[in-house]
Amino acid sequence: MRRVRLATLVSVRQEHLEAAVPVGADPRRYARVLARVHEAALSGASPPAEPRAVIGASWQCMRRLGLDPDHGRDGRPLSTEDVEARRRASGLADALPILRSGLISVAEEAAHIMVVVDGDACVLWREGSNAVRHRADRLGFTEGVSWDENHVGTNAIGTALVARRPMQVYSAEHYVRSHHAWTCAAAPLHDPRDGRLLGVVDLSGPAATVHATTLALVDAVAKLAESQLRNAHLAELERLRAAALPVLSKVPGRAMVTDEHGWVAAVSGLAPLDRVPLPRGCAPGEAWLPSLGTCLVEPVPGGWLVRVTEHDTERGTTRAVLDVRSPRDCTLTVAGPSGTWSYPLSPRHAEMLYVLACHRDGRSAAELALDLFGDAERTVTVRAEMSRLRRRLGTILARRPYRFADDLEVVLERPEAPELVLPHSTAPALRNP
Repeated sequence: MRRVRLATLVSVRQEHLEAAVPVGADPRRYARVLARVHEAALSGASPPAEPRAVIGASWQCMRRLGLDPDHGRDGRPLSTEDVEARRRASGLADALPILRSGLISVAEEAAHIMVVVDGDACVLWREGSNAVRHRADRLGFTEGVSWDENHVGTNAIGTALVARRPMQVYSAEHYVRSHHAWTCAAAPLHDPRDGRLLGVVDLSGPAATVHATTLALVDAVAKLAESQLRNAHLAELERLRAAALPVLSKVPGRAMVTDEHGWVAAVSGLAPLDRVPLPRGCAPGEAWLPSLGTCLVEPVPGGWLVRVTEHDTERGTTRAVLDVRSPRDCTLTVAGPSGTWSYPLSPRHAEMLYVLACHRDGRSAAELALDLFGDAERTVTVRAEMSRLRRRLGTILARRPYRFADDLEVVLERPEAPELVLPHSTAPALRNP
């Protein structure tokens, strides 16, 4: 059953992913072209072709960092004890069985290794072909090392962590020359409870083994692993629901019980909700929640009892800070009379809020589609994403046109250089302002 489902997922995902080697191109000949493009980019000469947008953006970041294109930056591997501690803290252990069942046999047959890293790009697990593992040893690609862009340059693992999307990097698309003999395909893994980036799963092997379906396979297995994590969370939420119902039956007025991440287990006197954004570092006491107003928060086993107060519920927030200084940690922080809360943003949501922060008078769905995709016809995607954002942020966002609420002070914190704002984004509004 899993094999059939996985094959179906691969065929579907492949249509929406950008392959490293163009369809119909000869990989060896294309690798030679990439090598000339790479050398031209480093020397400042006119390239024979342009690299893919995400690769070009990453190369520019590496040049600004002054990363050595021959050796990268040396890093000391973690001890075995530290690697074990990171494994336990990563949140990835429950996903490992599905990652192994979906990728290890493929890795061994196709002369690849499966690599799993945490959110800091530290290699936690590395399994697969013995021959390729020995080659990876010589490259320093071992458990306990950091494989982020700051250490090893453009690569599928580190670049997927920054871009927050599946990545395939082939041959001379790697910034460091010693990696040009490799091809890698990686997909992010997210915590379904709060959207936090847990890490990345990757298939790596000799460049000659590049295949058009590898990225789709890795992405499909990553989605299955995330589904397993989601099912585990739903089971936890069901247990909390059973314990919450007797508690809510004794509470007058409007109330709900949520888990520690704001997922709603049960409600009383309220319309059904799936999740409310709780303040970061939530503590007992009064808190302002964007979709509910002023509430009283009390701890219960496994989560929080949230009671909507019947006074002063209309007090609004006064200041929203959109922080896009770090592409891996974009947040919206809202401060008001009843406290402060923060909401972590995906790359797409960070792009959308950045555009709205730059256009306080608002943007229509068609204008946002142009800003994000360069295509005014993609309004369905824009409306769906804005609907998700408004469910999370409540009255912070208004519509017709889409904009931040008129009475809200919006502060945009961004890097001084325009090219450093979400550097791996290909949205026209950011790359061609």
